[in-house]
Amino acid sequence: MAGVICAEVYPMSGYFFGSMGCVSALVFANIGAAYGTAKAGMGVANLSLVDSTKIMRGIVPVVMAGILGIYGLIVAVIINSSIKPTGYPAGAGHIHFGAGLSAGLSSLAAGVAIGIVGDTSVRAYGRQKAVFVSMILMLIFAEALGLYGLIISLLMNGTASAFVEDNDYKLCFQKN
Repeated sequence: MAGVICAEVYPMSGYFFGSMGCVSALVFANIGAAYGTAKAGMGVANLSLVDSTKIMRGIVPVVMAGILGIYGLIVAVIINSSIKPTGYPAGAGHIHFGAGLSAGLSSLAAGVAIGIVGDTSVRAYGRQKAVFVSMILMLIFAEALGLYGLIISLLMNGTASAFVEDNDYKLCFQKN
């Protein structure tokens, strides 16, 4: 790699895309968690008027929606710890951006699903106790959407980390 300039191998855009991966994981996951919590919370409020003895079982969708924010936090922390102040290639930044989008948008979709299913199911649970098991099953499948994004983003982070380790910063030198 004789004659290679550091700015060509490690452009500043890598840092931008890596940071955007952190941001997108956290922001989109928290939007999904907030929507799911708010929407399911409306169903819980309705449940308190219909049958207040069922509230503790009715808050399950709210708890499951809150977990989505944790998925985004995990991915953001992992991506942030992978961004090195020296020797962070643009390819790794692009992969980290994709990883952040994977976790964030999957959690957003899961939050929308949990909110809608949670609101409707909790209202139905207030009137018919037999709905509880089917509500839990639907919520598990909705939560799995966020989990799939988390798994893929962790795999992508491993790829980006290998990309960073394969590039040797010592081979890069400044122009005279």
